[in-house]
Amino acid sequence: MLESKIEKYLVDSCKKRNWLCEKFTSPSGRNKPDRMITIPNKVLFVECKATGKTPNAGQLADHERRRNYNIDVYVIDSLPAVDVLLNQLESSIEC
Repeated sequence: MLESKIEKYLVDSCKKRNWLCEKFTSPSGRNKPDRMITIPNKVLFVECKATGKTPNAGQLADHERRRNYNIDVYVIDSLPAVDVLLNQLESSIEC
């Protein structure tokens, strides 16, 4: 499946939950995650990939830098992966 369709599904699914799912762009360069999601008491980043594709070396390095600051970065490459991630996030804020 195309990355654009997965990203659109992610945005639409977040909107249904009244979460912010903003396009993340940075003037400082490439290899940044595609989306920044804000839910109650948490901000995280999501890299969308076409099904079967993986992040490039620059993206992986950026993800690792963020994780070193205890920032969550997720890579999703399918609609079911979107559902799994958002359901996990949803249950984490219900506690």
